[in-house]
Amino acid sequence: MFKFRLTKKRFGLLLLILSLGFGILAYFLKDQIVYLQNLGYMGLFIANLLGSATILLPLPSFATTIAAGAFLNPVLAGIFSATGSTIGELTGYYAGRGGEELIKKDKNIKRVQKWMDKYGLWVVFVLAAVPNPLFDLAGIISGASHIPVRKYLIAVLSGKLIKFILLAYLGFGVLKIFHYAF
Repeated sequence: MFKFRLTKKRFGLLLLILSLGFGILAYFLKDQIVYLQNLGYMGLFIANLLGSATILLPLPSFATTIAAGAFLNPVLAGIFSATGSTIGELTGYYAGRGGEELIKKDKNIKRVQKWMDKYGLWVVFVLAAVPNPLFDLAGIISGASHIPVRKYLIAVLSGKLIKFILLAYLGFGVLKIFHYAF
């Protein structure tokens, strides 16, 4: 009889495979994600969750927040976007948790790791607040470094609230400009 033991290494590999699989699925559904903004705040939440679930593959989640900010309350649009995006970032965190041996060789990861060693979760906060391609690396490193998930989520949500509320107000401002111009 075959007996399967879920060791720490196998559990890590399972987390890595699930995180990457979910990210790939979200990437292939990217065209449908844009239409979720038509569902209001919940659609915005789901669009940003899926948009952030991809690891190193960009999806149009910023565009949905900007567009929604033009028609929904910008603060609530930013909050729902940031919350969905924060939960979606768990894929990178758990990919790092599961694949910590695989990621130690990348030079970009080493650079972000040095920043995190020096400044801690402030790096996660800043990278979450500013649109950039390095955020996924910070999530992966956070998971690989075994930073408590609660602390990671607080840093991510804090940064993303700033970013997404500003993006939603950008959409709100564009609507106002067009309203007065035409």
